[in-house]
Amino acid sequence: MSVNDPKIVVGPKEGFDAAVLEYDGKNYLVIATDPILGVPKEHFGFFTYHFASSDVAVFGAMPKWLIVNLLLPNGTTEEDLNSVMRELNAECKKYGTSIIGGHTGVYSTTRNFTATTTAIGIVKKDELRLPLAKPGDDIVITKGIAIEFAVGAAWFRAEELKKILSPSQISSLQEMYTLETVVKDASLAKKFARGMHDVTEGGLTTLHEIADNSEVGFEVYYEKLHMPPLVKKVVKFYGVNALTVSSTGTLIIISPQENTSKLIKVLHSHGINASTVGKFTEEKERVLIKKGRKEEFPKFEKDAYAEMY
Repeated sequence: MSVNDPKIVVGPKEGFDAAVLEYDGKNYLVIATDPILGVPKEHFGFFTYHFASSDVAVFGAMPKWLIVNLLLPNGTTEEDLNSVMRELNAECKKYGTSIIGGHTGVYSTTRNFTATTTAIGIVKKDELRLPLAKPGDDIVITKGIAIEFAVGAAWFRAEELKKILSPSQISSLQEMYTLETVVKDASLAKKFARGMHDVTEGGLTTLHEIADNSEVGFEVYYEKLHMPPLVKKVVKFYGVNALTVSSTGTLIIISPQENTSKLIKVLHSHGINASTVGKFTEEKERVLIKKGRKEEFPKFEKDAYAEMY
């Protein structure tokens, strides 16, 4: 049970991946925490920064402080740890973030590199962005869908993928791990957005959470959804539903119609692919429009990414 604390502006709530606290008369504190596991060891530091930091960024704040707990398996070397910290520190420098505390330990019960990161940021009260929509708002997404699933397959199922991809294509897909963040996307979009949400577990079924909390419906145009070509090949190979599979790094932007063209132009000018794929509606229907026909938008049941990794 939680105590009744007037400083809590946003507490635990489905579809809200960060907490918001009163900070002072003009600002809120935004706090998010995330586990890091099931990611490539070679880039563990990158994910240790970006998973929680992305959840802070979608609320309109920039991650200012991190608390990092590293839980490492037996056999971890000093160079293993240094490699993680070099990459983590590089991301901190890129975004002006400081590590202010945490814990590091080696445990016999830990089989793989595991971490939890708590990210903290400050946002002006009138710049807070919550994942809430109004009828008529556009649904804009960045980068494309199913990216996390395909990139993970390239790292963990490379031998299987040799059936459909060349070694250079697999390497190219592996290097797309850098897309698995929305810190930059959200920092550019917040000026134009009503709200934002990272597409993680369950993929675009995240739209149901936004619709539930906003008391609206939505429609998505299947033909406008984008998948990078290599991602599309991997999705087809495994026979997964690209709409429902995890895609960390894809940002849903709830955009008032009058802002959408400027929003997309700004994202494109910074090298981030973005497109309008649908809109929120006053009618409570949640539909996918495919080849001109309406069908019920899928709900989250299981995520093929979690099953595979």
